[in-house]
Amino acid sequence: MRLRRLARRRPASPSSESPLEPVAGGRNEVVAWSGADPLRPERRLRWRDHFSLTENLLHLPHLTGHHDGLRVAQLSDVHVGQATSDVRIRRAVEAVNAEAPDLVFLTGDYVTHSPKPLPRVRDVLSGLRGQVFVVLGNHDHQVNAPYLRESFERLGYTVLQNEHRVVHVKGAPVTVLGVDDGRTGRDDVEATFRGAPESGTRLVLAHTPPTVDKLPAHAGLVQFSGHTHGGQFIVQGLTEAIFRRAGQPYIRGHYHVNGNQLYVNRGLGFGFGGPYLRRGSEPEVAFFTLRAQAHVAVAS
Repeated sequence: MRLRRLARRRPASPSSESPLEPVAGGRNEVVAWSGADPLRPERRLRWRDHFSLTENLLHLPHLTGHHDGLRVAQLSDVHVGQATSDVRIRRAVEAVNAEAPDLVFLTGDYVTHSPKPLPRVRDVLSGLRGQVFVVLGNHDHQVNAPYLRESFERLGYTVLQNEHRVVHVKGAPVTVLGVDDGRTGRDDVEATFRGAPESGTRLVLAHTPPTVDKLPAHAGLVQFSGHTHGGQFIVQGLTEAIFRRAGQPYIRGHYHVNGNQLYVNRGLGFGFGGPYLRRGSEPEVAFFTLRAQAHVAVAS
């Protein structure tokens, strides 16, 4: 099992081991390094509105045959407020809809510290098409998790707090398992998996990456997470050491853990115009194509 990047005129995103590398001539196909804003041709895009698109291919040994080629989009750590421009968020929503994915995952931290942006969350994240699943993050619980849950449900999105849902996509069931935030101690993996199918296409959402350590081992699962902002400010060696000491060994990109897989999204918020410094870890909207693969043993 391995994850590799697809060449679709998008920049290579950093893996867990490699540094971020700039792409000559442009950052991605939606947000250009220079020139006109393709969504607002009459205006030049501001730096604070920038984000990257990443394209990933995930090989899953237990993927149902009907789901070979299934498309997933992930947004994480939007942090609505002064640290993230509304233009960036709305452009991210447009980028997701343009790809028409089968499933859309939102993996936590829609606000930061203040309750003031709460009403704006529903406005800026509205309009995502398809089946949308949501888990909450530590900042959401610290501000007002019930308000956010109700806001997303009013949009028709499915919020999972130690719950799962079985939905039919491309003629076969997909089990989406949403584990609540581990940073604030609200995660309950056992409750999330209770009564869920034990085979087939099973996709896990959890805001904090270390939740992957609590999943059933060697179950062929893939977990989509955020929380770390990809390290936020990368100083080679130092950033990784700080995160490990804080109990966050999974910083960004793709990992194999105990016979399962993990993808840590760099997040859309914090940086580029706000009060938080960001370097070497660009804001990200991630896309995935799921492919079936015969089981291959992978070391933990």
